[in-house]
Amino acid sequence: MLVRNIWLKGVLKLRVLNVPDSAQLVGIKSQKDKFRGLKIREMMHISKDKIQNATHKYRLNLINSISGIKPANLIGTCAQSSGNNLAIISSVVHIGSNPPLLGFIMRPTQEVRRDTYANIMENGCFTINHIHENLIERGHYTSVKFPSEVSEFDACNIEHEFLNDFPAPFVKESLLKISLRHVETVDIKYNQTLMIIGEVQDIYVPEGNLDDRGYLNLGEMGNVGIGGLNIYYSIKKIAEHPYARLSELPCFDQ
Repeated sequence: MLVRNIWLKGVLKLRVLNVPDSAQLVGIKSQKDKFRGLKIREMMHISKDKIQNATHKYRLNLINSISGIKPANLIGTCAQSSGNNLAIISSVVHIGSNPPLLGFIMRPTQEVRRDTYANIMENGCFTINHIHENLIERGHYTSVKFPSEVSEFDACNIEHEFLNDFPAPFVKESLLKISLRHVETVDIKYNQTLMIIGEVQDIYVPEGNLDDRGYLNLGEMGNVGIGGLNIYYSIKKIAEHPYARLSELPCFDQ
């Protein structure tokens, strides 16, 4: 028998379920496998109609949460017309390794001023700086819509630095910093967003946090992730597996 936790109007209730060993589910070996080590709750179904009819704030929070934990980064840019700029971005994604490319999503630029976008278009360069636990609060408030003449570095008490003559500012206290040159902007017409793609020029990381295989220990650097729009999570390594090969497939029935 299985005891299932069910939340009804904020009250935890228990339901005892009989789960026969022979029960089968599509894509799952058995009910026993499904429930092993998990706390199961009743599943909600949120349809497209419900999503569209939700309040703007609820829909914003929900859709920004369903992709899971996202990397927390600060994008550093500058331009002669506006000075140094810093913006928190949670959409940085790996595009390719050879050439080394990273990208991130910019919201529509037609009606709202986007200094990060304007600076990249003028300067052609930007930096990506990982946020660690001591940077969360100050980094979060770089999302405030400051006047264009106000630098987020100054307003949020974040020190900037320039490294190796690269013409965009880094976050000095970040423990993983990347410089990039803009190579392409992809216009996503369906929702008028843009993917900004840059080619990696330099990587700065503390000694001892990069192993001889090229893996970074993100947890030891205290880097964090973002859930939704404004919830921050710590990063902890919990497992490592070899490259997946058919000839080395484990037996998952044990």
